[in-house]
This record gives sequence, structure tokens and C-alpha cells, in this order.
Amino acid sequence: MRAVVIPEYGGVEVLQVRDVPDPVPGPDEALVEVVCSAMNRADLLQRMGLYPAPGPRPEHEIPGLEFAGRIAALGERVTAWSVGDEVMGIVSGGAAAELVVTHERMLQRVPDSVSLRDAAAIPEVFVTAHDALVTLGGLASGGAALVHAGASGVGTAAIQIARAIGARVAVTCSTSKVQACAALGADLVVDYTEADFADAVRDWTAGRGVDVVLDVIGGDYLARNIASVRVQGCIVQVGVMSGPAATIPLGALLPKRAALIGTVLRSRPIEQKIEANQRFCAELLPRFDDGSLRPVIDSRFDLDDIAAAHEYMATNANVGKILLDVS
Repeated sequence: MRAVVIPEYGGVEVLQVRDVPDPVPGPDEALVEVVCSAMNRADLLQRMGLYPAPGPRPEHEIPGLEFAGRIAALGERVTAWSVGDEVMGIVSGGAAAELVVTHERMLQRVPDSVSLRDAAAIPEVFVTAHDALVTLGGLASGGAALVHAGASGVGTAAIQIARAIGARVAVTCSTSKVQACAALGADLVVDYTEADFADAVRDWTAGRGVDVVLDVIGGDYLARNIASVRVQGCIVQVGVMSGPAATIPLGALLPKRAALIGTVLRSRPIEQKIEANQRFCAELLPRFDDGSLRPVIDSRFDLDDIAAAHEYMATNANVGKILLDVS
């Protein structure tokens, strides 16, 4: 099969598209012929050697955390799926390739309302946002959330999820993305180049604060996140785009009695990944067919143009997902 390979770590010049051996499914796994994959910031970090996939480095290191395609073969114990089924899903790596292997319970059916080519824009960001906001953060109908990087893949998913469950949502973004976030349904859009989001959230919530903060930025956002969350609220940290270090103002955190949770999906045990995936399938997957949720796609690149896709993602210019057409 053809796949994107990272033979050494560095800039986009290290990325290569090569012929590598086909993966073989185990007894509980499915082999999927990938139609489309999608970019995530983790791919850029992995290319630079800063975020490797779990386990020993394989002979051929293939990035890619999500895919959509058709089942090509099944392990002997798989009973829930059939060859030819259209599916999508999350993996720890290897999705930027013509074939990928995954556990059968990590698969998701492709909604009838979404084309197979577009479905790769769903799994990683919607599962991540749902897990952070609802499972970890406890966001529910009538609640309020603050989501940073509202125009990112996770951000655009989080806006829709909050609205779908009956919660209000505030987001931060740059000037050029304000309109897009508002069009998706954000109740408050804060242009971080023009205003302090902590002040805006305080006014928006009449001083109460939000129930959940979903943050992919980190760094000096932490102090203002604490100021923005309500008493006994929750801050869920799912990324550190501004850097891994932060100063925690304990004097502000303690009286809030708030929780600060750090989380990633990639390195979790398979049982926990399956739990997150199955909860998403039960609670949110039907919302794509009733029109409550939809994938937000910024742009598409061919697999052979993987270096250009990495360069574009690094500009932070995208609104929604960057897709990779594989076959």
C-alpha cells in the first residue's frame, strides 16, 4: 500500500509517500480501505518528534489519527461488521495510508447524511470535544461552556455539540474567524485580538462563570480560564498550542473549588478509547442525520501533497478540518 512515512524527524521535507507492507488485522480487528484521512495538529508534532504514537517506533512510522473508508477484511472474531461497510474512526496512527487496521469497537458507521469523502472530518474532533465537554466536563442542557480556538476542528465540533445538547457556548478566535464561529451557533464570540475573554465571559454570565472550559491553548490562558469558570466548574485541557508550561494561580483556584483536568485520547488504554467511542456513537452519531451536527471542512489535499497540507495547517488559517484524499 501507499502511505505517508516519517523516516526521520524534522520539517515538512522529511515526509515521504512510499510503498510499505499492508497491515494485517488481528482477530478483533478490521482492515479498512481508506478513502479519506484528515489532518490534526498531532501530525505536525509527530513529524517533529514531539508526539510519537504509543509503543515502540515501528519500521515505517505512518501518521494520521482518523479515517473514513470501506471494510476490506475482518478478523475471525468480528461479528458486528461486514466487508464493504462504510465506516470511519480514530486510530493512534497509520491513517495517512491506503489501508489501516483498527479494533472493531473503535469503528463508527458513516451517517447517511455525510458522504464517505467528507466523513473523515468527524471522528477525532467530535469524539475529543464530546469527551471533554460532556464526559469529563459534565456539560448538560442549560449549562454554559467556554471553548478556545473556536474555528479549529475541535472548536467547530464543540460549538455544535454544546448547541445540540441545549447548552450555551462562548468561543475565542481571531478576527477573520469571528463570522464563521457565529454562523455555527456560538452565543458569544470573543475576538482575542480585541478583547479579554475573561472580562467578556464575566459579563456574559452575569459574574457566575461557565460550567466548563475546553482549552487547546494553555500557557497564560490558564489564569483567565480560572477566572472564567464558575465555582465547582471544570477546566479541561486538551492541548498546549502556546506551550507546555503555565503558572497556576492557586489563590484564585482554591476558592473556586474547580477541577483542572488534562486529557489526551491517543495514549489511553484501548478499553477507555472504546468507552469514549461507544458513548459518542450512542449519544451523538444520530445527530448528524437529524441535522444537529455536521462536519466542517476547510480544504482538501491529495495524499501526495502531504507536505503542503502540513504547511497549511501550521499557518492556523483553517476553519474546520483539513482533509487528505487517499483513494
